[in-house]
Order: sequence, then C-alpha cells, then structure tokens
Amino acid sequence: MTEALLKVAGLTGGYGAETVLQGVDLEIAAGEIVAVIGRNGVGKTTLMRTLAGLLRPQGGSIRLAGTDVTALSADRRARLGIGYIPQGRDVFPELTVRENLMVGEVAGRGRARPDYDRIHGYFPILKERARQRAGTLSGGQQQQLAIGRAMIGDPRLMVLDEPSEGIQPSIIKDIARNVRALNRETGVAVLLVEQNLDLIVSLADRGYVMEKGRITAALGNDEITSRDHVRQYLTI
Repeated sequence: MTEALLKVAGLTGGYGAETVLQGVDLEIAAGEIVAVIGRNGVGKTTLMRTLAGLLRPQGGSIRLAGTDVTALSADRRARLGIGYIPQGRDVFPELTVRENLMVGEVAGRGRARPDYDRIHGYFPILKERARQRAGTLSGGQQQQLAIGRAMIGDPRLMVLDEPSEGIQPSIIKDIARNVRALNRETGVAVLLVEQNLDLIVSLADRGYVMEKGRITAALGNDEITSRDHVRQYLTI
C-alpha cells in the first residue's frame, strides 16, 4: 500500500486551555481531493490551522510524505509542501497582486521555480490586476489570489478553508473548476473544509465527517457526491 501523503493520528489541540480537537485521525493520498464536512463550530478550522502549523498540537502526530512535521513551524511546513489558504482569504491588502504572489514564492524556494504563466493561465485576473492593491479586489478575486499565492510555491498539499465564504455563486463555480484543474494537471492534493453543498459534491473525491472535534465517519465517492447524503451532515 502506498504511504499516505498526509497522515494525522490522534491529533488533539485548540486554543490555550481549551481543547477543540479530540483525537483526529485522517489520511490523504497524493493527488486526492478530500473534504472535511460538518456543522459550524465542530473544529474544522481549528484542524486546518493546526495542520498548517499556526496552532501547536497538544498531542498526536502529523506526517507529511512520511516526515513527522508535528513540531515544525508554519514556514517549515510550507517549505515542505503544505500550501494553506485560510478562511477569509487573508491576502496582504496593501501589497499589489504581484507582490502577494511573490510572497508565495518563498515556500517553494530551493524546491521549485515559480511558474507565473501557469498561475495566470488558471486565474487571468491576477495578470490583469498585477499592479492593483490586493485590498481593492472583490472577494472572489481575493480568493483566486490566495489560491494562486499558495500554488506559486508548488505545494504537494493544498489546505483550503471555506473557499466559498462570501463569494457569489458564479465565482464559486470558477474556483471549483480551477482547483480541480490544478489537482488534475499538477497532482496537488487538496484538503477542503467547506459548507457549500454544491462545491463539496462537485469537487471532493471522498470525505470525512467531523463532530465535536472528532472524525465520526468516512464518506466514499458515492456518498460525498450525493447531495442528499452530504446535506444531512451540514444542516443544523
């Protein structure tokens, strides 16, 4: 059996004395798109921030391509191939679009050459608005920039937190199509946290259900692509 690209075992963590993650176990193979779904407040964003290295785990382990990254900082994880796109996009508003993308180059330095033509091919708006300050872009354009900034470092794993938040439906479809194309053409694996039903069923290969800080179910392709099946895990 091929070793998982990402293997999370018994992961606990949270904020200060508050433990949110209660022993999370999940795996992602190279090239997969996997969704973590569940109601609001179950710990999905805490999981994403812990995987990216922004929160220190209290226990358990995180392995990337066989390397234990549990104790590594966010920048070290990025250089090893984790590209993180946070909830709310979090671009640098005072920097231009081009400067934001240049920040993303750091993660791939020494491992990959930045390929601006490829990123501009997926997201032409980033070339058109290269000199525009990122804070003046629309929400959808900022999301494209956030994904482009992560991808310019040529990650092995894209950790994508609520990409549809605050974005109009037509742009959500564009983002889903581009993420799928990036996955297919570059081989980047995607771990996706999402509440948007259409995006989940159109993008994910399989999924995990999260409740109260734990993974409570694994969903195969037939289940994660079924609107009725997924809906039951999203409703309040």
